[in-house]
Amino acid sequence: MAIQKGREGKLSRIGVRDSKLLTKRKREYLYDEIFALSEDVKVYKISEEEINRAMAAGMSLNELEALHFARLIDQTNVTPEKIFLDSPDVVSERFGIRVSLFSKRPLRVSGTKREKTIGDEGDEPVIKVMSEHKADTIYPVVSCASIISKVTRDNELDDLRGKLGMEIGSGYPSDKVTIDAIRANLHDKVFGRYMRERWKTLKNIRQSKIEDFFS
Repeated sequence: MAIQKGREGKLSRIGVRDSKLLTKRKREYLYDEIFALSEDVKVYKISEEEINRAMAAGMSLNELEALHFARLIDQTNVTPEKIFLDSPDVVSERFGIRVSLFSKRPLRVSGTKREKTIGDEGDEPVIKVMSEHKADTIYPVVSCASIISKVTRDNELDDLRGKLGMEIGSGYPSDKVTIDAIRANLHDKVFGRYMRERWKTLKNIRQSKIEDFFS
């Protein structure tokens, strides 16, 4: 999401925080408020099919995420002075550089050791990139992105529950409802279409099933 300089203070005043610290009801309320305050909002949904194809081709999840961060940057209707990235990579500068390599815009990655400009600047102003691990707990604008992402994900899960006609929990590996649903439907082809084939959690469940069979 993009917001005009000087309006960031409003985000904190309306209660914007890391989405994990908010209730579902609060996130849904803030979702509409964020759209009203933003200059532009872009959302990209990465499907399980795309993840499966990418990982089969040797691309990591971090690389895939960097690719789509870059596409969202390229597609935004504004030219920001600064971009904040919530890096899934603990080496946050490395993730910022990955995004810059994928993007068609001239980006300068800010880091502790160096700044690197990647791309052909031309007449377009260089955009400063701040890539930080757990940035959603630091910068309200990144917290906004986490809220938008979480509400979008929750809505997708609601749709999926309707399609499957069953409770599937949150989709996180720490959720017993999710794990039980996977265990009970390991060989269901319809259910399987909505899972990441190279998900470590799925691999562990399959392995435990084999061990149970031979025990």
